[in-house]
Amino acid sequence: MKANFFKKLLLGAAILYAPLQSMAWGDKGHRICGQIADSYLTPKARKAVQAILGNESVAMSSTWADFIKSDPNYNYLFNWHFIDFDKPFASLPEMQAFLKQDTSVDAYTKLQMMITELKKPNLSKDKKLLYLRMVIHVVEDIHQPMHTAHTDDKGGNDLKVMWFKEESNMHSVWDSKLIEFQNLSYTEYTNWINHTTPAQRAAWQKEPMSQWLYESQQLAEKIYAGTKAGDTLNYKYNFKYIETVNRQLLKAGVHLAGVLNQIFG
Repeated sequence: MKANFFKKLLLGAAILYAPLQSMAWGDKGHRICGQIADSYLTPKARKAVQAILGNESVAMSSTWADFIKSDPNYNYLFNWHFIDFDKPFASLPEMQAFLKQDTSVDAYTKLQMMITELKKPNLSKDKKLLYLRMVIHVVEDIHQPMHTAHTDDKGGNDLKVMWFKEESNMHSVWDSKLIEFQNLSYTEYTNWINHTTPAQRAAWQKEPMSQWLYESQQLAEKIYAGTKAGDTLNYKYNFKYIETVNRQLLKAGVHLAGVLNQIFG
């Protein structure tokens, strides 16, 4: 009996730990993006989003897709969180040509599908809730460079590094380590970085999704070029990359607001 209890305990811990391996931005990063997006919703879009989410804010909804990874009934959603690439693209048109032919189950194809479905007035309530939560989350995901990174190292998960004195990997560093290092709540962090002009928001929201992916992938290549397995990342790494992190969080929030305004506004 005691042996069975410990087996169950270990299995439960493994299930709870597994989703953390591939969370993009981590809880705090996702909520920062969601809070930023909420601040730029049109009144019509806000009303429609609230009708679907109920008392769940955009910020809190943004983490649902990672929490649900512990439920095997939602395993089919795993590949929706990222789009890894075998090689870097030399230009935006080259990536756009690739995406036109993309039929894989990945962040790009599923975002296109969900955005189309959410525009349909007769979509069922359960699908509306699922797709809205996933759109919020996946739009944010693809702004984390390691979610548009290399296939062979699982988006940086297999690139082992040290974060100060802690064993980590490149994916985890960009998911959460850099953000957590700022020692701010998600609302404090949002207030720190959420400063844009109407002209800047308008320009960013005109950018096609392919451009978001291209910019993230280009950042991923720079990250790879500046780091090798076994490196110790600390204060210098934070100083070098925190502005990039903050810009990606900000752009994710602004882009997400643009998507939700387009769907519901």
